Amino acid sequence: MLEVLGSLAAALWAAVRPGTLLLGAAAFLFIADFLKRRRPKNFPPGPAGLPFVGNSLQLDPEKVHLTLQQFVKKYGNVFSLDFGTFPSVLVTGLPLIKEALVHQGQNFSNRPVMPLQEHIFNNKGLIMSSGHIWKEQRRFALTTLRNFGLGKKSLEERIQEEATYLIQTIREENGQPFDPHFTINNAVSNIICSITFGERFDYQDDQFQELLRLLDEVLSLHTSVCCQHKGDAASSFREENLIYNTLDLFFAGTETTSTTLRWGLLYMALNPEIQEKVQAEIDRVLGQSQQPSTAARESMPYTNAVIHEVLRMGNIIPVNVPRQVAVDTTLAGYHLPKGTVVMTNLTALHRDPAEWATPDTFNPEHFLENGQFKKRESFLPFSIGKRMCLGEQLARTELFIFFTSLLQKFTFRPPENEKLSLKFRVSLTLAPVSHQLCAVPRG
Repeated sequence: MLEVLGSLAAALWAAVRPGTLLLGAAAFLFIADFLKRRRPKNFPPGPAGLPFVGNSLQLDPEKVHLTLQQFVKKYGNVFSLDFGTFPSVLVTGLPLIKEALVHQGQNFSNRPVMPLQEHIFNNKGLIMSSGHIWKEQRRFALTTLRNFGLGKKSLEERIQEEATYLIQTIREENGQPFDPHFTINNAVSNIICSITFGERFDYQDDQFQELLRLLDEVLSLHTSVCCQHKGDAASSFREENLIYNTLDLFFAGTETTSTTLRWGLLYMALNPEIQEKVQAEIDRVLGQSQQPSTAARESMPYTNAVIHEVLRMGNIIPVNVPRQVAVDTTLAGYHLPKGTVVMTNLTALHRDPAEWATPDTFNPEHFLENGQFKKRESFLPFSIGKRMCLGEQLARTELFIFFTSLLQKFTFRPPENEKLSLKFRVSLTLAPVSHQLCAVPRG
């Protein structure tokens, strides 16, 4: 019998040409991909995608967030896209963003699991975890950060001390052109390092500089002191999760704030008249000897407005950190099946001409009213809802103290005969392209 079957298989193989087999295999794969890609009933509309790559080739990889705005105009505030094999939905406009992330926050609380992220994070830590693990680890992280000084005077004093080291290092440049990238990274990273590791690292520490460089390289490739106890099998308190939590805190506590500060100094060098107004307010409220503190923020509305405008224009996380629908749900009348990836369009929100007088221009007046600081509802750089940035308070404190300290001691200018630009590098954040500044000492 086996001999007969073998002869039959050999005869069939001889009769069928290899090209025919390849064509048949390709046809089968295309049909399978088409069936898998078929949109569910009442799914949001969107552009047709190509087999296997979806809509990826329709997006400019150098400015994906800007390309998406063209689809918003065509398909509306809720539309679908396919990134390879991942059906995604982009949500635009404050009412719908609040509906998804606040009013239906429980339904939009998961993180999508991409192959590379699954390989690296394995659904562990704070940023990429979901469900029980995320709830347990976020609660633990918030409690631990508070125990280590978050929101207390002691942590603010660490930031003030680090600002002093940063000023000393920049002063050594003697007003000559320098790249602020890793100096600022080091300063900001030292705050989270002092919390998680109990120590800071010198700016000339070669090993730490290499770590920061590798972190920057990983981001450009598009990747994201306390005892825990081992409990029951359902508990997420394991040594592995502690490692991933520390990695998440190190990344989130370094990259986002330092990138925002770099945008801030770049905007000051490009807008000297705004820089002069900030320095005039600093001189009036603090002088040259008093260290900036959060207590002074209320008395410095213009400086506060400038920092908020840096966050708006810097737009470092343009479509927020993606979510995944945890259960079948409905948004704006559309059916979103469990597993749908959801992105929220912060770019459109922060550049909405109906909300901002000059949406594409750096203008601190967006956050001022009658000379006083004005909060804006359509301003969500730290996201909103259950998964909003847990380090928002720390980031706001760092931004105010570092930014104010630097402008108190230096005036930032373009190098002579060089023109600075607002071009950005796309990675996990939108960061300024490599550039040099001159930090001219004041007084």
